[in-house]
Amino acid sequence: MNYFYAAPMEFGRLLLTGFFVLCVLGVSGKELQRSAPCKFPAIYNFGDSNSDTGGISAAFDPIIAPYGDSFFHKPAGRDSDGRVLIDFIAEHLRLPYLSAYLNSLGTNYRHGANFATGGSTIRRQNETIFENGISPFSLDIQFVQFLQFKARTADLYNQAKTRNNLPRPQDFSKALYTFDIGQNDLSAGFRKMSFDQLRAALPDIVNQLATAVQRIYQEGGRTFWIHNTGPIGCLPLNFFYNHNPPPGYLDQQGCVKSQNDMAVEFNKQLKDRVIKLRAELPEAAITYVDLYAAKYGLISNAKNEGFADPLKVCCGYHVNYDHVWCGSKAIVNGSEVYGASCASPSQYVSWDGVHYSQAASQWFANHILNGSLSDPPIPIIQACQRH
Repeated sequence: MNYFYAAPMEFGRLLLTGFFVLCVLGVSGKELQRSAPCKFPAIYNFGDSNSDTGGISAAFDPIIAPYGDSFFHKPAGRDSDGRVLIDFIAEHLRLPYLSAYLNSLGTNYRHGANFATGGSTIRRQNETIFENGISPFSLDIQFVQFLQFKARTADLYNQAKTRNNLPRPQDFSKALYTFDIGQNDLSAGFRKMSFDQLRAALPDIVNQLATAVQRIYQEGGRTFWIHNTGPIGCLPLNFFYNHNPPPGYLDQQGCVKSQNDMAVEFNKQLKDRVIKLRAELPEAAITYVDLYAAKYGLISNAKNEGFADPLKVCCGYHVNYDHVWCGSKAIVNGSEVYGASCASPSQYVSWDGVHYSQAASQWFANHILNGSLSDPPIPIIQACQRH
């Protein structure tokens, strides 16, 4: 036997055998490529208090203790006892926690930036933060901030001797762009509009979110991870001043049915708009994430998941019609009362009546990052793959 030719012949047989096995199993090269994990160098987040990591706290009054105590052991700009959902996304992708764009000290933007601020809306609201807590940094303003961030970092990167805290210009096209916003548009609508008026406004609200995605795409962004809005009718805040709701007002879980119905309609229109965006932005990979299902799923099954009553609040003093917000002090019946934390925040779904506990956010992360509640049903580590 000519050993010089035998080895190549044997190698050829192995290649043919491997190719045959792949064909039998129905695994194409394209499918193998799709199954490979994405390597996101950065995350750019747009949203409200559900994903704010210090923006509104830097721009206005800082968030105070006991916020942050469960993980950071001090206030960390988050409306929670610890981490919020975007923190768990960063951990899952093995990236650092996002610095808030508005935070001027101790920031590092090498792996992304967070433009979310507590109280933000998709549409601009004609009111100030001092009236009802609505942030001036609506989604269109967050996009303007992103544009400025992208332009200025390009200049600084070319000039700076030390670039460790700056994003690499080439990373913007490879980054993951996340959206978690819309809840405050609904809450403002419930306060200022009739249900018919708010329902009529939903297409415009959804289109403005889509416009932000289109603009980021024009700036080179290609991978988008979009959360729908949660069951706003399940926030314990709804029951602080309404102790005796009329028949039919609540659903089977004790949540405000009409508010949740509006959130479901918003989500339906958002999902339809995402489908259209995929056709409009052919190079984009856009994942729609049913965060509503995750949140309502936990609320519906809290006891079996090891949580207390999901409509009970961990932090704050809420007795009858006397309310002292988490971390605040007030005089109640002639005595000073402090809105303290409960002893075991990890057993609560709601942290302060509006925002979720760290434990709840971790539960949500565990149920969305694997892709089981996504369209298309892919895990976040493969979100860069177009389907």
